[in-house]
Amino acid sequence: MRLLLLGCTGFVGRELVPLLLARGHQLVVVSRQSQPLAGLEHPGLRRIQADPALAASWHEPALLAAVAEAEGAVNLAGEPIAEKRWSEEQRRRLIDSRLDSTRALVEALRAHPRPGRVLVSGSAVGYYGSSEDACFSESSPAAPDFLGELCREWEAAADQAPADCRVVKLRIGIVLGPDGGALAKMLPVFRAGLGGPIGSGRQWMSWIQRSDLCVLIATALETPAYEGVYNAVAPQPMRMGPFAAALGRVLKRPSLLPVPAPVLQLMLGDGAAVVLEGQQVVSERLEPQGFTFRYPDLDSALAAATSPAAH
Repeated sequence: MRLLLLGCTGFVGRELVPLLLARGHQLVVVSRQSQPLAGLEHPGLRRIQADPALAASWHEPALLAAVAEAEGAVNLAGEPIAEKRWSEEQRRRLIDSRLDSTRALVEALRAHPRPGRVLVSGSAVGYYGSSEDACFSESSPAAPDFLGELCREWEAAADQAPADCRVVKLRIGIVLGPDGGALAKMLPVFRAGLGGPIGSGRQWMSWIQRSDLCVLIATALETPAYEGVYNAVAPQPMRMGPFAAALGRVLKRPSLLPVPAPVLQLMLGDGAAVVLEGQQVVSERLEPQGFTFRYPDLDSALAAATSPAAH
C-alpha cells in the first residue's frame, strides 16, 4: 500500500517504519524534523518536512500529492504526555498537537477522495481515567478528566474521516522498548540497583511491547476486518509493584527502593499522574479479531526490550 505517516519518527516510528517497509509498503513520512530517519535509506521511503498541526502545511503541493495518492494513513502525531509539567501552555500543546493534526489530515482526505482507504489513528488508555479497582474494556466510557476528554476529542476528530474510509482507533497503553517511553527512564535507575516501585506500587500498568504494537498497526492497515476502537494493550496488565519486581528480575538487579510520589510530582507536576495513577485495561476485541501477541506476558516483553539486540 501507499501509506502516509504522521508522528512516526519517534519512539514507535523507529520500529514501525522499517517493519512497514519490510512488508512491502511505500511510505511518505511527514515530520517536523529536518534530519533523515536514522539508518533508513530506502527506495520505498520519502520524507516531507512539515508540521502536520499547522494548517499551512496542508497547502504544500508535495503533501497534497502524497494525500491524493495515499491508500492508507497512520496518525500518531502528538506532544508526549508525561515528559513535562502540565503548565497551561503545555496542556494547550498536548491538545493542539493531536487535534489540529488529526483534523487537518481528515480534511485533506475528504478533499482528495479515494474509496477504500484506511486511517489508523492513535489514542491512549488515558481515555478511561484512573482506578485501582475497575477494569476497563473498549466499551467503557471516557473519563471526565483532562486526558479522558482529550482522547475522546482526538478519536472524534478521526471519526470525521470520509464515509468510505475505514477508521481504526488504537487506545495505546504504556509502550515497552529500550530507547523511549517510560521504560527508557526506568532502565538506568534499575541498572544502577536503585530501582523500585513508583508511588504506592498498587497502580495498574497496562502495557504493550513495541514490536507487538507495530505489528498491530500493520495488521490494522492490511486487514479490512479491523474497524473501530481497539485497546492496544497486552493481555496481562500488572500493578506497579510486581512490574518493578519483574524489571529487577530481568536485569538481575534489586528492585526494592520505592520512588516516592512527591519526587515524581516535583519533576512532572500533573504529568506524574500518568505514572502514579494507572488503569487496568484489557482488550475484548483483539482476540476475536485473531490478533496474536508475540509478547503476551511481562517477563518476555521486558527480556526482549532489555536484550542487547533491542538497541
